Amino acid sequence: MTIPELDGLKIEVTEEGEGTRETRRGDTIEVHYAGFLGVGEDKTEKGNEFDTSYKRNQPLKFTAGQGQVIKGWDEGLLGMKIGEERTLNIHPSLAYGNRDVGNGLIPPNSTLIFTTKLVSIAGVSPGE
Repeated sequence: MTIPELDGLKIEVTEEGEGTRETRRGDTIEVHYAGFLGVGEDKTEKGNEFDTSYKRNQPLKFTAGQGQVIKGWDEGLLGMKIGEERTLNIHPSLAYGNRDVGNGLIPPNSTLIFTTKLVSIAGVSPGE
């Protein structure tokens, strides 16, 4: 299922979550992810993986919609249910823009592709 696009953000649900409670701004959430550079003519193919929480065996914990992560994540992870998996294709304007991140790990003006899985929403039980 593809969610209607925001300008510069394409969201594809690759695995449905459980329950009815969805993430919203202000929720403390934990997300497993893998990040790739977008390559190809339309930047929709996965290039080099530049980061992943799976290798650390620890999801990233942050407050949704509060600017603690890139804007593409703040918007692209809202409305998820626990266990849901999404692929986010994020335009540079919603990622790092013209900045070089990690000494060339993420070059300026890079489109980023993230595979994400919502592990938890603080205070919400799976299936809730």
